Amino acid sequence: MVNILLRTLFMYFFVLVTLRLMGKREIGKLSVFDLVVSIMMAEIAVVVIEDPKLSLWRGVLPIGILMVTQIVLSYLSLKSKKVRELVEGKPALLIANGKILDEEMKKQRYSIDDLLTQLRDKNISAVSDVEFAILESSGKLSVFPKPAKQPVSKEDLDISGQDYHGLPVPVIEDGRIMSDNLHKINKDEKWLKKQIEKQGYDNVQDVYFASLDHTGKFFVDPKDKGRQD
Repeated sequence: MVNILLRTLFMYFFVLVTLRLMGKREIGKLSVFDLVVSIMMAEIAVVVIEDPKLSLWRGVLPIGILMVTQIVLSYLSLKSKKVRELVEGKPALLIANGKILDEEMKKQRYSIDDLLTQLRDKNISAVSDVEFAILESSGKLSVFPKPAKQPVSKEDLDISGQDYHGLPVPVIEDGRIMSDNLHKINKDEKWLKKQIEKQGYDNVQDVYFASLDHTGKFFVDPKDKGRQD
């Protein structure tokens, strides 16, 4: 028991020091490569702790190699854009000028629900209010609202509190009608098809995303040209 206790404490402090030597960047930002290294370090440390017959060098050496590899790749990433993109990946543009780039969404395996959740988390209720939305290599979504939609304080506008009117309701997602949502807003498919036709689209399947807000504004984001379903 004493042996296991000492080995556990040693590996704990060794891994802690290793992570600190790898830099604070590894704590604040966990890329795919960072995640792989962290998991491998944890697995190696556990194996050495659980088997007292194994020499501590069986854990120290591999973890040390991983640390050196990570530091070298981090340095090369600073010097070379190609290495940086290979190790960390590239940011992806998901929304441009209020339009969802559905081909990029599909490529990144990023669903509409994921996108809307991230927008709501940033206090943005409508896709049309977004100038750009970029999926960073770390998985974080950076959102830039349109200038007219930049947040202002009530003090700036000299107004009191306003009533909440609710979020836009998605009625079409990737060419599919959201029947439950239509029912919630007391609308039917006949009404939806008329709205689509008013926007210049003959078929619901030509629409990637559509929503209706509390003011009655109907937003349509068509599928990109050349998309293969």
